[in-house]
Parts: sequence; structure tokens; C-alpha cells
Amino acid sequence: MSDNLPFELQAEIMKRLPVRSLIQFRSVSKSWKSLISSSRFIVDYSGQQQHLFVMHEDDSDDFNQQCVSIVDDHTFPHQRVSVTIPPLVKNLKDPSIVGGSHGLLCLYDFDLDAKELEMAVLWNPSIRKAVAVVLPNMPDNKIYRTVLGFGVCCQTNDPKIVKINHIKQWKDVGSINCIPSQVEVFTLSTGAWRSSYSSNLPRKSIIWFRDQVVIDGIHYWLATDRTSEVSLYDLIISFDITNEEFKEVILPDGLSRNFDQHVMSNLKNSLVMLEFNRRRTLYNVWMMEDGVSKSFTKLFTICPPDVEQIYVLEFRKSGEPVIQVRHLGVPPDGLLSLAVYEPDSKDINDLGIDGFHEVKAYTETLLLLDKPNFFIYENTTPAFEA
Repeated sequence: MSDNLPFELQAEIMKRLPVRSLIQFRSVSKSWKSLISSSRFIVDYSGQQQHLFVMHEDDSDDFNQQCVSIVDDHTFPHQRVSVTIPPLVKNLKDPSIVGGSHGLLCLYDFDLDAKELEMAVLWNPSIRKAVAVVLPNMPDNKIYRTVLGFGVCCQTNDPKIVKINHIKQWKDVGSINCIPSQVEVFTLSTGAWRSSYSSNLPRKSIIWFRDQVVIDGIHYWLATDRTSEVSLYDLIISFDITNEEFKEVILPDGLSRNFDQHVMSNLKNSLVMLEFNRRRTLYNVWMMEDGVSKSFTKLFTICPPDVEQIYVLEFRKSGEPVIQVRHLGVPPDGLLSLAVYEPDSKDINDLGIDGFHEVKAYTETLLLLDKPNFFIYENTTPAFEA
């Protein structure tokens, strides 16, 4: 880049470059390294390139997990690279993707033994950096279940983890001397947990599902209000990452049926509910309009031919669903195929990645660049605020 350009203009040009170039430019000059590594530049940088992160297990390698990143543009799916799994993620033994936000992925092992140290890992695959956060106050897993949420504050670009301990069964509420749900929030900039949110919940008897998505700085979880042992009220609970307030989204009556078979996703930065019809092996895709409760519009149906099992994992930037399928004739214990479904033609295009998959879309970011790699945030006991 020409020395004749003002440094301020150079900085503006760099904000539009891919992450890979910026990492290389840090070796060009001290001034560029100082600029790119500065907290202000890291927060202001917003990558334009979207990728699909694919984590999959292949039984030929004893179900060892492998990761692939696929560029999601007009070249899809031809630009793909293998991604090295960082040690912190390998330490989780059986990691699952909790969520993704602003180019970061949050991973956690929900099947850890109660005696093991429980951690969540924040990973930036674009710059190959990861940090871990020890989860405090983990309860008796015979009574409680833990769900997590992850997102980055839209105003400050500060990553946050939300941890919710809730009672598994309604019958246990009266047998213990504590509130049904305990909520704590970790903020990366402070490296500490805070706990003052349980009284902020819209309902006291919520049973939380692990399925969650974050859109425009709002977390959404599928949930059930178990008002009695036989009465269920299905809904979505939201959490604003900026003001840290909970609200509820009321579902239309039609979407409350077979609720345990539904999933949520992010389609072109809007919340969608995927209504599964097990008998017909299809998904109806419903989009929430303008964040308004009970206002959902059906967009299309995902109904690929010649398959006997289907699961929607993610959506491409173009809006096409990324699906995991078992084709007709494949034995029940056989590997599943990863494919993209075209709603208009109803065709499926196999991506050539067999196994058991998790997929998350992400955009390039510099977040975590100013953090020590593989750092573990521990001894961060929550501060109980009034």
C-alpha cells in the first residue's frame, strides 16, 4: 500500500480486507501491526465474507471429529479448507456447537461427568485463536439441567455467555429450597460472571431446551412453561444481550403442536421456526415477522425426494437450507450425507461430507486477536448484584 496515502485512509481500506490478509500485513511494518492489533480496530472490523463451519464425525477414524470451512459465495462449495481443532476444543472430548455470533463459535460438552471441570470454549476459526471459560456453580445434574447461550453485544462487540441451570422435572420444584432457574452471565471484557437475572425471568416454571439462536443481539431459546405435571405451554424465551432482559415470544397455536420436534434457525438475519412432520419427512419453514409474537409467515417446505431421514442444520447466505439426510436404502446405522436443498427445484446437492454433522454459518472477524491464545478464564465466581 502506497506510503503516499494518509494513514487514516490506509486504516479504512484495511477494514475491508479479508482476515487472512490482515494477519499477514501485521508483519509488514510496526505501524500496521500496532493498528491491526489495537482494540479499536478489532472492534470496528467487520468482515464481509461468510463461511459455513462444518464439524463432522467419520466412523473410518473411530468417530474422531474433523472440521471444514467452506466459503459461502458464488464459488460454493468448491473453496473449502480443513480447520485444525485447537487443544481447548479437543479437551471437551465430545464438543457441541452452542452457537455462533460475530464470527465466534461457542462450544461445550453437555455430556461431561459431574466430577469433570466444565468449560465453554470461544473459538475464532478465522484467526485460529481460542479461549476457555470455566463454568461456576454447576448443580446436581440429577435434578438440574444446564443450557447455555452465546452472543456478541451489537453495541460493544463484547462476547457474552449466558448459563441457565433449570430443574429437569416439575415434580422436583417442591422438593428443593431454591428457585427453579438460576441465570448467570459471563462478559469477556471483564472476565467475570454476574448473577442478578433470575428475578428477571418472565416465568418461574420454565423448562429450557438447548436449541438456541442469536439474531441482532437477541438470544432465543425454545422453552416450555410446565405449569403442572400435565399442562404444558410452549413458547420462545428471548434475552437481549445489550440490556440483559428476558422476554417471551408467544407462538401461534399451530406451531405449538409436536413442539419437541421443532427447531429454530437464522434465515437472512430473521428468526425462523422449522416445523417437522415426521410422518411425511418434511419441514415447514416459518419466519417471524418484525419480531412480533404470534406473527409467523410460512415461507416454503423442505421436502427432498428419496430420503428417509432429514435434519435441517443451517441456512446458506442465499437462503438455501443445509441439511443432513439419510437416503433411501442406507441402513439405519449408516452414515448421513450433508447436502444443500434448493426450494424451487426440490433438488439436493450433496457436499461430499459424510458422517454426523454440526454446521454453523460465520463471518470473518478479528475478535480474540488481542487475547492470549488458549487462555482459561477461571476463578470467576459470579457477583450477586441487587
